[in-house]
Amino acid sequence: MTDYRVAEAAELLGVSTDTVRRWIDSGRVAASTAEGRTVVPGADLAALAASLVDDAEKERTRSGEVSARNRMTGIVTRVLADTVMAQVEMVCGPYRVVSLMSAEAAAELGLEPGARAIASVKSTNVVVERPVPRKHA
Repeated sequence: MTDYRVAEAAELLGVSTDTVRRWIDSGRVAASTAEGRTVVPGADLAALAASLVDDAEKERTRSGEVSARNRMTGIVTRVLADTVMAQVEMVCGPYRVVSLMSAEAAAELGLEPGARAIASVKSTNVVVERPVPRKHA
């Protein structure tokens, strides 16, 4: 089983290390000590991450009403449109998302830089990779 140091857990969840420590102190996520460092078991971190996404997305979006589950709220940063197609770029948290759609759809949705939007990512192929483990000094 993989354990994550507090800083690694915070990075994966997109929160501060103080937030992770508060969650540990309040019992929201389990932790133990390994080699003198506080660590969070990977399975517990995954459960917490899933609950954070579920709760946040249900409150902010219509995710309970739509079949797509990979929904990310973000801000439109760029729209390149011609008479037929539009390329819409968004930043959703740490992610850059690019969508191609009809220029008519982009106009009807009012997509322009600064507009808040939700990107729904649906694909038949998803590539998953693991990062190279960091060497701890």
